[in-house]
Amino acid sequence: MADAKKRRKALSKERILVAAVELADEIGVDALTIRKLATALDTAPMSIYHHLGSKDEIIDGMVEVVFSEIALPPEDLPWQAAIRVRCESARDTMRRHPWAPPLMESRVNPGPQNLGHHEAVLECLQRGGLPTHLVAHAYAILDAFIYGFSFQEAVLPWDSTEELEALADAFAEADVFGPYPSLARFTEEHVLQPGYDFGDSFGFGLDLIIGGIQRAADE
Repeated sequence: MADAKKRRKALSKERILVAAVELADEIGVDALTIRKLATALDTAPMSIYHHLGSKDEIIDGMVEVVFSEIALPPEDLPWQAAIRVRCESARDTMRRHPWAPPLMESRVNPGPQNLGHHEAVLECLQRGGLPTHLVAHAYAILDAFIYGFSFQEAVLPWDSTEELEALADAFAEADVFGPYPSLARFTEEHVLQPGYDFGDSFGFGLDLIIGGIQRAADE
């Protein structure tokens, strides 16, 4: 009885949300239930409802946790370097929490971490002297790139060089690339070369976007 009381006292909204994020990282957000979360916390489902009234409220809080992990654009850097810090941090955060991207811009009850993040990004772009219409384009395009790239990384059918090589060998054995010589050549000359990393394209793409935004602002 004393141990049960101790667990109830130790339970908090913050602890529940951290556990929910960890569980979603493991099993996905769709499979997350109050009962599974209670089991992970070694408590009863009703104890969770005492702090958070519904799964939707839990997801709102989980999104807040994710936003809290994304670095804000440093105020002491030029806008280009500052927004790059934020974008790289956002991508890293989404890689840790692949369930999160579809939820991060869909909440109808955004919290202070969510809203504060958006405020900081807008301030960074405005600090660069971008007019309002270009701020809107820049924010939309940057996030479309980050979210899209993160989704593509999450669904790639390999997690290591060894798995990629095994997949390519299986394709070669089945002559999948036979009718597609350009794809075969690209795979052989680029994808299967030592040091290949799909993620390298993120930094390259980010440079193109930031450079293009600056050129548009200079016109």
